[in-house]
Amino acid sequence: MRPRALTTFAALVGTSALALTGCAGETAKAPAADVAATPEFSGTLSILTKFAGDPLQPYFENIAAAYQKQHSGVKVELIQETDQSVKDKTKTLTASDALPDIYFTWTGNWAENFVRGGRAADLTKVIGPDTEWGKTFGQGSLSAFAYDGKYYGIPLYNNGKFMGYNKTAFAKAGVKVPTTFEELVGSCAALRKAGYEPIAFGNKDGWPALHYLQQLFAYNVPAETLQADFTPATAKLADPGYVTALKQFKSVVDQCTNTGSGTNGVLYTSAQEAFADGKAAMYYQEILEFDNATSDKGLKPADFGIFPLPVPQGAAGDTKTIEGAPEGYLVNAKSPRVALAIDFMKFATNAENASTLSAPPYGQPSTVVGAVTEKTSSKAVYEGIELVNQAPRLAAWLDTVTVPEVADAWLAGGEALVSGGSTPEKVLESVRQASESAK
Repeated sequence: MRPRALTTFAALVGTSALALTGCAGETAKAPAADVAATPEFSGTLSILTKFAGDPLQPYFENIAAAYQKQHSGVKVELIQETDQSVKDKTKTLTASDALPDIYFTWTGNWAENFVRGGRAADLTKVIGPDTEWGKTFGQGSLSAFAYDGKYYGIPLYNNGKFMGYNKTAFAKAGVKVPTTFEELVGSCAALRKAGYEPIAFGNKDGWPALHYLQQLFAYNVPAETLQADFTPATAKLADPGYVTALKQFKSVVDQCTNTGSGTNGVLYTSAQEAFADGKAAMYYQEILEFDNATSDKGLKPADFGIFPLPVPQGAAGDTKTIEGAPEGYLVNAKSPRVALAIDFMKFATNAENASTLSAPPYGQPSTVVGAVTEKTSSKAVYEGIELVNQAPRLAAWLDTVTVPEVADAWLAGGEALVSGGSTPEKVLESVRQASESAK
């Protein structure tokens, strides 16, 4: 689940970066911190997480309690936020120069803002791929937080996007798992006739539309072109695959959802509930949601299946790409407790805690090698993370991989496309203009 309203946040971080560097475009120099120092086990360690609410909240609470038991002089202060509230909390703490010792981050431009602003400690000496700690992680997840050859992030869990489906609904409608995008859209009429909303979809927060779009962009636009178009300095946004993908997404909204143009008024959580309650046949969801996709009164675990969003016929991009990215934590470069923060995160990502994180009820597939197995994780989580690990490349979330101005244009464009207030061609032109302005 992705952040929204990035422009304001980037402005806050960017302002700090400018104050430190004196000119735009340069990376602020972070305060020197000895990340390899022996920690002093005393004082209060503050952590901003994205694990508020059930069933995730107890994870960091239990980790903190266990760490405090080992180190009686340390108090761990948790600031637990939800997927939606963490971005506002981060903006507030950044603006007041009060970021905690450890704080949650997405990959892409979101994390890079902190790096460029001199607010993320360079952890290369302790988590680089050749270090003892670094070798415990999948190399792809480490690289997702690397900038200019240096490693800043601690990847906690990996993630990918898949279509979840109700096996009973498919059987009742006489529908098979689609092998092409066209088959997916074509199956919706039969599922609707069988009494189901074909695909549950709520776009009130804007980013759910971008999840469809980014996967379809990866399928329809050549990988090198797509990558270049994320950066305003090299972006052209002229490939015909963009308009093709926008049209394909619109066909899903119009033919496969119950509310169609009204989905901008439907909460994402309402779509989750419709699928879990057995009212919807499909729901496009992240691996992080798999262990909560079923309910006692609706969809049973045995009836829950997943498949990648099917590839459209004639797709000109990389048809093996899967949308997704790891998520993790940064250490505040200004913190006087950098060494303690690193020690805590080493504890949080040890083999035992990584396996716990990957297992129900949490179902957050750890980036630690060997943590996700058929024994430790649910069938769907294991299957999903195996597909992510096998993918030749991941397409990072559209609203974190590019600069905020362009991300906001995609958000607005997706909403306008859903509502019928714009066309694919006009949406692409608005994004192109935003990219030009951001150069």
